[in-house]
Amino acid sequence: MQTEETQMQEAMKKAQKQAQSVETEETSAHEHEVAQDNAQTETETKEFDANALIEENEALKAKLADLEASSKSKIDSLVRAVAETENQKKRIEADVERERKYGNEKILKALIPVVDSLELALIHSNAEDPAVKPVYEGVQNTVTLLLKELGNFGVKAVDPLNQEFDPNLHQAISMAPSAEVPANHVLNVMQKGYTLNERVVRPAMVIVSTGAPAGAAAASSGEEKKNSINIEA
Repeated sequence: MQTEETQMQEAMKKAQKQAQSVETEETSAHEHEVAQDNAQTETETKEFDANALIEENEALKAKLADLEASSKSKIDSLVRAVAETENQKKRIEADVERERKYGNEKILKALIPVVDSLELALIHSNAEDPAVKPVYEGVQNTVTLLLKELGNFGVKAVDPLNQEFDPNLHQAISMAPSAEVPANHVLNVMQKGYTLNERVVRPAMVIVSTGAPAGAAAASSGEEKKNSINIEA
């Protein structure tokens, strides 16, 4: 009996072991299947995340390009604005400087005829006449003082007697021969000119010499030849 009972117990143990073995195999198979599913899911998740990162990266690149273009446009606008401001500043400074140097031109043009009249009065006055001398000296002092004060503002008289003719400063109203004044030089000043800070306000009106007359030149040559013969004799 004990043998039968023992055999039954061993059979039951063997059956339990087989059941546990089957259960273990099923559990392992299930776990393996779950692990495969998890691995596949993780792989798909990784692939999905990589695609998402690529798309996000492209979107960021596009946004960065837009920001760079916008920034460049704003910088260009700023540079142009600064350049325009500098140009405007230079124009204003040039206008101020021009006004400083030539703002008195209208006043000068109004005073020039006054100086002309005073100098004309001196030309036609007899300084040796006792009755006229005090007036003459007074007018002379007035002209001197007036020209000195005008000179403080950059005014200069142009009186080019015997100087070479300069079309930038002189206006030729006539030409005449002269044995004393070389050709293309000022023979006579009919009216003085004036400049304001090197700018011509009124050119000097002059008569220009054409040089010695042809007859005078021939006579001079003959006279020199005669003197030469006399010396040799």
